[in-house]
Amino acid sequence: MGEADFGIDPAILDRLATEVADLARGGLEIAMVIGGGNIFRGAGLAERGMDRVTGDHMGMLATVINALAMRDALTRAGVEARALSALDMNQVCEPYARYRALEHLRAGRVVILAAGTGSPFFTTDSAASLRAIEIGADLLIKATKVDGVYSDDPVKNPDAVFYPRISYDRALAERLAVMDATALILCRDHDLPLRVMNIYEPGALQRLLAGEEIGTLVTSGENE
Repeated sequence: MGEADFGIDPAILDRLATEVADLARGGLEIAMVIGGGNIFRGAGLAERGMDRVTGDHMGMLATVINALAMRDALTRAGVEARALSALDMNQVCEPYARYRALEHLRAGRVVILAAGTGSPFFTTDSAASLRAIEIGADLLIKATKVDGVYSDDPVKNPDAVFYPRISYDRALAERLAVMDATALILCRDHDLPLRVMNIYEPGALQRLLAGEEIGTLVTSGENE
């Protein structure tokens, strides 16, 4: 949503699609898990009395809207892309299945994974960890608004310490705002490295995948 309060910022959408398309043309297999907080957050309305399951289903539908927008932007950027949904909606998305996602990746298509896990009470973070493990990803990238993991909120606490590397166990023990606990435990238990980075910085994704140390690396090993 860029700097807006809600919705989709076409400039941000097209920039991200262009960066991802460039990487895909370079031979990388890329799967994207799309959230929906720019449109709807089920947990927020659940706190105000809405049924949580209904709210979560509405949030999943919001992720499908974003997935369709990203698929369109990637197509316009010159690469093939497929949107796969954990909720059945064959008229707009392919149903998610691990074998189908792998087939698309091997064919050089960018895979966009929508509707979270398809179940309420699980966050997009958990969906990202789960899908990354299922497809055998080499790296999970958490694209966010901050440039990595800190000991505290750097906006509220100017003395917050930046961690270039940290272990999953420490992140869990200190309850650092990396991803939710379920997502972190999944990554830790399957030895999947996680990179937390600021997606709002143009070109950062390319520099990261070219080998530059961008953001924070979270691993199952000891903190370095």
